[in-house]
Amino acid sequence: MQNSELNLSPLSDALGVEIMDMAIEDAIAPHIFERVYAAFLKHHLILFNNIDLSPALQVEFAKKFGDVQVHVMNQYHGYGHPEIYLLTNLGEDGKPNGKHPDRGTMYWHTDGSWRKKTGHATMMYSEFVPTRGGQTHFCNMNKVFENLHKNTREKLSGLKAIHNLDFSRTRRHGEDPMTPEQRAEVPPVAHPIIRIHPETNLKSIFLGDHAEAIEGWDYDVGRNFIEEISAEITPEEYVYKHQWQPKQIAIWDNRCLLHRATPYDTEIEKRVMRRCTINGDQPYG
Repeated sequence: MQNSELNLSPLSDALGVEIMDMAIEDAIAPHIFERVYAAFLKHHLILFNNIDLSPALQVEFAKKFGDVQVHVMNQYHGYGHPEIYLLTNLGEDGKPNGKHPDRGTMYWHTDGSWRKKTGHATMMYSEFVPTRGGQTHFCNMNKVFENLHKNTREKLSGLKAIHNLDFSRTRRHGEDPMTPEQRAEVPPVAHPIIRIHPETNLKSIFLGDHAEAIEGWDYDVGRNFIEEISAEITPEEYVYKHQWQPKQIAIWDNRCLLHRATPYDTEIEKRVMRRCTINGDQPYG
C-alpha cells in the first residue's frame, strides 16, 4: 500500500467503518497500523472484507492491538492456537450438529468483563455464515451515556456491578458448566457501571450479561436493578446490525460497545467464527 491514507466507508450512523482495499499484511505494517488503530478508536468498530486469514495470521494481527487472551474455557481453543476461541456448530463430520456453541453470546455483553483487566478489543473472523440469522448487533454505549436521562445517570453514579462468568455461563449454557478449576481462575470482580474510556476519555455504560449483582446491595434488589437498567440501554438508534459474509474481519472496542449474536438454524446452517480477544486494563469511573 503506497498511500497511508485509509479508504473508509461508514457502516451505520451509530458506529463502525469498513476499511476498503487493504490487505492484512499492509494493515500490520507499523506506519499503516497507526491509522488503522485511530479508525478503531474513532469509530469503535472496523471491518475488512474478503480477507483470506489463516489462524496464525489472525493471532499475529490481534497481537498488534495488545496481549491476546487465552480464554479460561479451554474447550473452545481452536486450530492449535490457545488465543483463538472457536465458535462452531459443526460436528466431526463437518455437518451442522444442531448445537449452538455458546448461547451466552446471544445476550448483550462485552467480552472479558468478568476479568479484573477487561477486554480491550475483539477480533472476529467469519469462515462459514448462515443464510439467515447469525448476525452480530453492536450498541454504542458512549452515545447511550450521552443521552441517558439525568435521573438514570444519578442512579448509576458511583455504583459497581459484580461480573461473573460462572453466573452467565450457568444461566445461559448450563448443560456445559465451568469446571471447578475454571471457576477458581476467574472469580467474580466488581467494575464501575459508568466507565471512562482510557484512551478517548469518553464515558459509557459498562454492564452486560456477565453482570450479576450490585456491590454492597442485597442480591435480589441488585439483580432486579441490573435487569431494569439493561432493558433501557440498547435503543435501536445506537445499534448497528451486522450481517456477516464469509471472510470478513470485524474488530470492535469492548470498552464502549455491547454486542450480541442473533439465533440461526443450527440444524441446517453452518456458522464457524474465530475470535481473538485482546486484554485491556482495569476499568475506572
